[in-house]
Amino acid sequence: MKKLVATAAAFLAVLNLFGAELKAKNVTAEAARKQDVDQAIHYLKNQVSKITEPSERRAVYIFMASLQEQLSLYGDAQISYASAASIAALDAEDMPKKSNEQLVLDAVRCALSGGDADTADSYLNSAVRNSKNPRVQAYIKLYSQWSKLCRAQTAEDLQEPILLLQAYRGMESMSYVQPAVLLTLWYLTGDKSYSVEITGRYPKSMEAAVVNGDVQLLPTPFWFFVPKKGVAEQGTGSYAVAELPKDEQNADGNGAISLALPESVKDAAKNAGAAASSTASKLQLGLFRTQSNADALSSEVNKKGFNSYVTSETRSSGTTYYLVLVNDPDGSVADKLRNNGYECYVVE
Repeated sequence: MKKLVATAAAFLAVLNLFGAELKAKNVTAEAARKQDVDQAIHYLKNQVSKITEPSERRAVYIFMASLQEQLSLYGDAQISYASAASIAALDAEDMPKKSNEQLVLDAVRCALSGGDADTADSYLNSAVRNSKNPRVQAYIKLYSQWSKLCRAQTAEDLQEPILLLQAYRGMESMSYVQPAVLLTLWYLTGDKSYSVEITGRYPKSMEAAVVNGDVQLLPTPFWFFVPKKGVAEQGTGSYAVAELPKDEQNADGNGAISLALPESVKDAAKNAGAAASSTASKLQLGLFRTQSNADALSSEVNKKGFNSYVTSETRSSGTTYYLVLVNDPDGSVADKLRNNGYECYVVE
């Protein structure tokens, strides 16, 4: 009888361990240990279908979508975001919190990044349009104009979106997306008054970083193919832009449309996405092939009161990369960095 009880206890222990492994925080932590993001995404795809708890499955979809977006896999990312949004569940324990309305907007952003205005419109015309959240409504209005810009073929097609964006300028209800509105107007028209307003009113925003030349808009379909009425000239920048060798870039480019969002600027790095788990204690701000550029960013960040440092890693290709990292022992540093205009990603 004792042997039977011991066997049963061992069996239950295995079941408990198996269940723990299928918690989102454990699955994403394991994904972060993979050699690169491609392997992490492959692992997540295999695991997500095995997760039965809706909140845990939803969290894994969200995490996978963020990695796919960083790799410019916009079609895959928008499907993953939409899959997460379709799950009626609360946020998983120890995972980032996002409402389903936010996830729909993430899917819209990725669809536009890939030049798929039809899919973007289908999401915008879903139940999210009835949202009572003023921030969500502001993004719906902005993204609706971006969808029109995505379809624009000539400079004349810009007239209506520009007029509406100008109307949004300064509107209190659009305060959540004002930097993005101004950046879009500046990019389309080349009018320096918009760039002056961005750097004056929102000096720590990612839009200001674009205007100053600290961040580059890369040629995703939305930004690259939209017709323009003028040339938007960037400044010289206060630190060098992160480098990514051509052989490690996705054919579609990386993250341009994200750069126009206040909280969505992302470095194009193969290992940029790592576990958003409660055990993580470091934040990555950038990845460079040149140490001097990494040192420049680290110095820039440290002037803002942070304690960043540079480390290196050598890939299987033989290329050495220099990473700018900041320790985050209690989970409070990430928001402070973003409030100062620096996007960051959790790494182990």
